[in-house]
Amino acid sequence: MPSRLYHCDLSKHRFLACFVCCLAIACSPTTLLAQFGGGGGGMGGGQAQAPAAATKPKFRDHIHNRDGMALRREDGDAVVAEVRLVGNQVISTTDILAELQTRKGRFYSEETVLSDVSRLNDMGSFDHVTFETEERVTRANGSSNAPQKSVLVTFYVRERAMVSKVIYHGNYRMNDRELSGRSGITEGDPLSEFAIETGKRRLLDYYHEEGFNQAAIEAGIGLPSDTNAVVFRINEGPKERIEDIQIEGASIVSESRLKKVIQSRGPMMGIMSYINNVADMKKIDADVNVLASYYHNLGFLTATVGRRIEYDETGKWLTIVFVVHEGPRFKVGDVQIVGNEYVTEESLRKRLELKANDTFSGTKMRKDIGEIVYGYGELGFIYAEVNPKTIMRDENGIVDLVYEITEGDRWKVNSIRVEIDGEPHLMRESTMLNLIEMREGDYIDRRDLETGRNRIERSNLLETNPTIAEPPDIIVKPLEGSQR
Repeated sequence: MPSRLYHCDLSKHRFLACFVCCLAIACSPTTLLAQFGGGGGGMGGGQAQAPAAATKPKFRDHIHNRDGMALRREDGDAVVAEVRLVGNQVISTTDILAELQTRKGRFYSEETVLSDVSRLNDMGSFDHVTFETEERVTRANGSSNAPQKSVLVTFYVRERAMVSKVIYHGNYRMNDRELSGRSGITEGDPLSEFAIETGKRRLLDYYHEEGFNQAAIEAGIGLPSDTNAVVFRINEGPKERIEDIQIEGASIVSESRLKKVIQSRGPMMGIMSYINNVADMKKIDADVNVLASYYHNLGFLTATVGRRIEYDETGKWLTIVFVVHEGPRFKVGDVQIVGNEYVTEESLRKRLELKANDTFSGTKMRKDIGEIVYGYGELGFIYAEVNPKTIMRDENGIVDLVYEITEGDRWKVNSIRVEIDGEPHLMRESTMLNLIEMREGDYIDRRDLETGRNRIERSNLLETNPTIAEPPDIIVKPLEGSQR
C-alpha cells in the first residue's frame, strides 16, 4: 500500500501557506505519536474485564429514531390528535407533512410548531404560513377513566404562483438550452419578479461575454393564454469582434510588449481572424487597470490609462485604442522601517534590495517584503506581517518608502508528531524524524522546515506520486502557550 505523511489543518501565517499535509511539527502536549491503522485488543490474562453489552432499547424509544438520529425523549401534557393542512393545491400534502416535526401521536410543543412554520417558509413554495390549535379533552380507556388532553394542529398555507413555462423570443445566435442554463429559471419554479430580473441580468452578462455588446432584453410575466408564463424578449444585435488594438502615448515600453500584458486580442491572419478576438467589454476595461498597474510597477506611480472604442461601418468590427499618460518615473527617497522591536533595523536593511536613489520598482518592493517576513520566520515569528506605504514628496519624482512591521509572538516547537496513512513502520518514522533538524523546545525556523521537507521528498521513504497519494510535507501547528 502507498504510504504518505499527512496532518490536519494549517496555521494561518502566510509564509507557511504552501505546506499542505504530512509530517506535523505541532505544539501539542504529545511528545511522539505513530498513527497506526485500527487495532483491536483481544481478551487475555491480566486484561481488565470487558464492558457489558449495551442494553437493547425499548420499542417506544426505538420508533422515535428517524433518519439515523436519535431524538430526545418527548415530554408534555398534551398529545397531537391530528395535523391538518389547508390551502395547498400544487404542493402535495405528503411532501409538506414530511417537512414537519409536529405529528400525530407525539406530545404537543408550541416551540416545535413554530419551527415547523419556519421549515415551510424555507421551502420557498409559500407566500404565507400560519397555524391554529384546538384543544380537546377525551376520556382515556382503563379503570381510572382519567381525562386526557389532545391538540388539533392546523397549518394554513398560501402557495406561490409557479412558472408554467419559460419562453425565449428573438434569440437566433443562442439556443434555448444555453439561455435556460444561464437564466436559472425553469418550469415549476416559484414565480418571483426578483428571480426573473436576476435571470435577465445573467442573460445580458452572457451575451456581453460572447461579444453581443448591443444586446437588449426585456422580461415579462404572463401571456393572454397563460398568466404564469415568463417571457424574455431578446434583441441580440451584432456579434462584435476586435479588428485592431492600438496603444498611444507609450514611450518607455514598446507597444508589442504592452499587447502581451493585456488579455484582449486582435485577429490573426487568414482563417484565424475569427478566433479568440471576441470583444468582451469587461475584459477590455480590466485591461485598462492591467496597463496602469504595469506602469506603476515600473515606477510611473502617477501614470494613467484610458481607452477609446472605434467601430467600422458595419458596427461588427471595432478598434480598441488604449491611451497612456506615463508621467514621471519615480526614484526612492528615504526608506524607513518602523515597528521592529526584537530584530535590529540594521539586520533588516541588509535584506533590502530597493534602496535610496534607486528607481522605484514594485517587483523589488514585494521581494523585500518577502525577505523581511522570511527573516522573521527563521527566528520563530511565524505571524510577522509587513505593511508597505509609499509617500510622494512635494518635489517631482521622489517617493519615500515606509515598511510597517507587526512582529507578533515568537513560537517554539512543543512536540513533533508523525502520522502515516498506509502501513505503519516504526523504522521509517524514526528515519523521518532524523531528517528534521528541528527539535522540541527549539524556536520554529522556516529555513529548517524547508530543509526538512526537501529531505523527506528526496528520501523515497514515502509515496510521492500525486496521482496515488498526496506528497509528503511538513506542517507547523502552533498551540497557545508556546510563544515567548
